[in-house]
Amino acid sequence: MKITRGVLSQIIAHARKEAPLEACGYLAREDGIVHRHYALTNMDHSAEHFSFDPQEQFAALKDARASGYELCAVYHSHPASPARPSAEDIKLAYDPTISYVIISLAGGKEDVQSYKIVNAVVEHEKIEIMD
Repeated sequence: MKITRGVLSQIIAHARKEAPLEACGYLAREDGIVHRHYALTNMDHSAEHFSFDPQEQFAALKDARASGYELCAVYHSHPASPARPSAEDIKLAYDPTISYVIISLAGGKEDVQSYKIVNAVVEHEKIEIMD
């Protein structure tokens, strides 16, 4: 996954702002590079799981399409656990075409990792930061 440094900073800031609850949202790309994020409301208001607000979800999809972007990833934070998919994350990973980006804030350090999850099989995906 290729992502701009600015978007990476914005999703980390979103994770910090929502802590101790999980932050969540979409990433959108153009020409293979993530240039935009959509911070969504965690309707679960939980530190251990999230669900999107359906109206915000639809608005993000509509805006991305109108702007020529493709939604390519779901991101969420793990305020107190590592940046790897939980059992629930794996179970709820329904779309094999997108990436799942996790921002860990455990131990006061930021760790951002990306994964492809297909049929409950998790594969780490390299993140390349673009300036």
